[in-house]
Amino acid sequence: MTVAGCGGSDTTDGAPAHRGNPSESRSAQPSGSPSGGPGASPKPSVSAADGRDVGACADGDCEIAVSERVTVRFKGPAGPATLTVNEIGPNKIMYTVKSGNNRSQGGASGPGQGCITVLRDHGSSNSCGRVSTMRPAAQPGSVVILMAAGEDGTAVLHIVSR
Repeated sequence: MTVAGCGGSDTTDGAPAHRGNPSESRSAQPSGSPSGGPGASPKPSVSAADGRDVGACADGDCEIAVSERVTVRFKGPAGPATLTVNEIGPNKIMYTVKSGNNRSQGGASGPGQGCITVLRDHGSSNSCGRVSTMRPAAQPGSVVILMAAGEDGTAVLHIVSR
């Protein structure tokens, strides 16, 4: 899997190119919150195979939607591992992964941005930039983590091992 850039810079602000009626605007898009009240939680624009079930990641293989600070525990190549989402917002994600004595941090902001972290028995690697929300390929003897930020503040988390 290839990831270009670290953080990147786009010339757009993430809004779709305007191709419609001049009176249309981004604010005309559905907010996902029918009541619009302060207590209403927006419905995520992404779907994930395991929904929001962080427990599905325990075996080191899951796809979940994340929209708030959370700690995900999973089986890493060197034993128990954790991924903590430190900050999340529209087109923004920051997280920390701990596995054995290794610690890796990732963060990205901007449309289509995210990070890939690969954990191995004796180390890890991390790359941030433009990513896909597609499931990353498994790598022998490692765990691959993909965090892709979403426009509405919901990120897709893939953890793949085998």
